[in-house]
Amino acid sequence: MILLDANLLIYAHNQSSLEHPRARAWFEKLLSGPEPIGIPWQSISAFVRIITHPRLPGRSVSAATAIAIVDGWLEQPNVQALVPGDQHWPLFRRMLLEGQASGDLTSDAQLAALTMECGGVLHTTDRDFTRFPGLRWKNPLQ
Repeated sequence: MILLDANLLIYAHNQSSLEHPRARAWFEKLLSGPEPIGIPWQSISAFVRIITHPRLPGRSVSAATAIAIVDGWLEQPNVQALVPGDQHWPLFRRMLLEGQASGDLTSDAQLAALTMECGGVLHTTDRDFTRFPGLRWKNPLQ
């Protein structure tokens, strides 16, 4: 399963982003493919928070538009929203300690733990994920 970080979702929809053309093409191909895709609620929330922010470089979208975008993702047969399960806390705790994550990096540790719990591969452009031992991750834009 491929898990998605919010940064790729934002790049795929924010036309003012330098990464937009590559991210959009990659994301459209991913959505139409057979690979199972998991979108953590954390990524969905971050996407909506950022893409609707009035100071977003370029043009922000309305809450209704952001909701319609997310609805479109979740309607795809290969896409599901992901929630933490019973093993989340032990993995999250391990990522916090072994990844020496605190402050802003705690949300990365949580996403790393969810990815490991699902046995997936996190797709992100954020190199901070190198700090989490055992996490499988990839930058699909490279």
